[in-house]
Amino acid sequence: MHKLLLFDIDGTLLRCGPQVRPLFLDALEAVFGVCDSLEGFDFSGRTDPSIVLELVKSTGQTEESILLRLPEVRQRYLANLETGLERRRMQLLPGVVHLLQRLIGRQDMLLGLLTGNWQQGASIKLSRFDLNRYFRFGAFGDDAIERRELVPVAMRRAADLRGDNFRPEDVLIIGDTLRDIDCAHAAGIACLAVATGFTKAEHLKAAGAEWVFNDLEEAAQAMDIFAP
Repeated sequence: MHKLLLFDIDGTLLRCGPQVRPLFLDALEAVFGVCDSLEGFDFSGRTDPSIVLELVKSTGQTEESILLRLPEVRQRYLANLETGLERRRMQLLPGVVHLLQRLIGRQDMLLGLLTGNWQQGASIKLSRFDLNRYFRFGAFGDDAIERRELVPVAMRRAADLRGDNFRPEDVLIIGDTLRDIDCAHAAGIACLAVATGFTKAEHLKAAGAEWVFNDLEEAAQAMDIFAP
């Protein structure tokens, strides 16, 4: 039976460090003027559009007015990211390349992305470690505001590639946040969570993730699905 593996990016495959926040804040300020500081704001598991909405709504602007100018924020932020995201300040997480290299050669596996990043932003981040080559498709922040809504998008795109639908029991969502677990379970899909983001392993377990590991290197050694 074919398996569909849907990977998050930030905190799961890599970490960008603090350099993304000022790039995002610049885009918000350029389009909407004064915006609350991002200090202490939790990006974990959110889509890029939902981050914009939450931060700008706190300044008193309406959701309708924010959505109208969302493409401007996206354009500015992605330009910032392309020129400002430095690999030397990023971290490729343990076991990622080894696992992806192993899986990409298997005929019974289809690898995709399920991330709140806008698609171009996802590609920019992955490009810093040459990871785009492992993923043929994905669901992104361009596709929906709420993370739960990304799952059916990813499933449809996977079905288009395969020529047949995947059952929920043949899908695994791999992430590092409570929102990864929530969106997986809302769709009847199991979640493998890694504690390489900002959420502790005990909190991932308490949220009901079917498997919790310190990182993907440990997961690759422990799970039969990842066996060569």
